[in-house]
Amino acid sequence: MPCGGRWIGSGPTDMSRVAIVAALEREVRPLVKHWRVSEKEHDGRRFRFFEKNELVLVCGGIGADAARRAAEAVIVLYGPSVVYSAGYAGSLDPRLKVGEVIRAARVVNAGDGSSAQITGGDGVLVSYPAVASPAQKLKLRESYQAQAVDMEAAAVARAAEARGVSFSALKVISDEFDFEFPPTDRFVDSAGRFHETRFAWFAVARPWLWLPVMRLARNSGRASRILCEEIRKLEDKQLRTTLSGVERR
Repeated sequence: MPCGGRWIGSGPTDMSRVAIVAALEREVRPLVKHWRVSEKEHDGRRFRFFEKNELVLVCGGIGADAARRAAEAVIVLYGPSVVYSAGYAGSLDPRLKVGEVIRAARVVNAGDGSSAQITGGDGVLVSYPAVASPAQKLKLRESYQAQAVDMEAAAVARAAEARGVSFSALKVISDEFDFEFPPTDRFVDSAGRFHETRFAWFAVARPWLWLPVMRLARNSGRASRILCEEIRKLEDKQLRTTLSGVERR
């Protein structure tokens, strides 16, 4: 993907195994709670994989480095035909509300300006290395004509391109254009893990954070439910493709 707009994937058409890279398990918990779980090691790190039929999902952690490591692991260990970056995104367009689904046609890395194109998508998703404030969202929108922002998609795209695997992105808006995040960044460790308990104790002692934290929890819950429904659609599409292939044989 260090390619300034090079086409690295044509989207999932003739699927065999579909890999999904999310950030946190709570984003997809309603979906994967009954899936088969296995732990495997890659490059000195252990990853927890959720599997159902020909879908495999890994929660790599928050941020580009965590996403890249998880994407590399799932590609090497499972050999998928397509890798999705799935999860939450922030709205850069005041018209986009919590729960709206984003299937971008282009994913841009705000760090170096490189981009990945995806056929069948619409609009621009920009990956930014931190939680974006409303002021930063405005700058990102103006700089990239983007509709949404996340932290991981560009890194997953880069890992997919390095291994010759198709890439796509499936994001759901969890915070709207004007939402001011509580200070969550300091509770994310170097492995991309978010320490929820520590953050909860931090917020409890600061009453001015209660309202944004409650709003964030409510919005995240709605985004998770919709994200899980969209992944179920991928599962159904993959199953129909597999059955169709069996019938042709």
